[in-house]
Amino acid sequence: MTPKQAYVLVITPHPDDAEFGVAGTVARWVREGKEVVYVVCTNGNKGTNDTNITPEELARIREEEQRCAARVLGVREVIFLRHEDQALEDTPEFRKEIVRLIRMYRPEIVVTADPYRRYIWHRDHRITGQVVLDAVFPYARDHLSYPDLLEEGLQPHKVKEVWLWTINENINHRSDITDTFDIKLKALRCHQSQVGNNRFPDLEERMRQWAREKAKGENFELAEAFHRVEIVW
Repeated sequence: MTPKQAYVLVITPHPDDAEFGVAGTVARWVREGKEVVYVVCTNGNKGTNDTNITPEELARIREEEQRCAARVLGVREVIFLRHEDQALEDTPEFRKEIVRLIRMYRPEIVVTADPYRRYIWHRDHRITGQVVLDAVFPYARDHLSYPDLLEEGLQPHKVKEVWLWTINENINHRSDITDTFDIKLKALRCHQSQVGNNRFPDLEERMRQWAREKAKGENFELAEAFHRVEIVW
C-alpha cells in the first residue's frame, strides 16, 4: 500500500471536537504548507437536545458539518470511522484501526483529546485519547504488533510528537492562534447542530475569552492549550 503521508494526523472523538480544541493551530499549520488529515472516530449520533431528529439523520448532518469545517481550515482529508457515539471501547480492533491509519499517513505529529482530564469528561474522549496514545507507542512502532498490517504494506512508523488538547490540566504548550482565530470560529460555526439554535448565542465572545485565558503569560493574545509530548524512543 502506498503511504498517504501527512504532517499531522488529528484524531477526534466526535465531529466538532477538533474545531473546539485545535482548529486555530490546524489553520496555522495549513498556512505553513503542512498537510493535515482528520480522523473522526464516532458518528456523533447522540449529540443533540432536539427530540424530533433521528440518530441516523443527526449522524448525516454532523458528517456534512465536519466536511464543511475541514474545507474552511484547508484540511486535506477527513476519515470517518463511524463508531456509535457514546459507545467507544478500548479494544484491540479499535486500536488496530488507529495503528493502521498512523502507519498509512506516517505523521510527524498526532493530535487528540487528553484522556487524563479528571472527574467529569466525556467517556469517548477518554477512550479515544488512551487508544491513540497506545497506538502511537508502542503498537505503530513495533513490527510484531499486528503483523498482518505488514502484509498490507504498512510498515512501522515512529511518531515524533503527540499533542493532547486539554482544558486547564497538564498544559505545557500554548499555540499562538491570534492570526487564525477568525478561521477557527468560522470552522466552528459549520457545526450548526452543536453551536446554532441559540445554544451558544455568545459563541465568539466565549471562545475569544477562552483563547485569551490560554495565552496568559505569553507574548501573543490568543492561544490553544495542549499537553505536548516529544517521543524519543
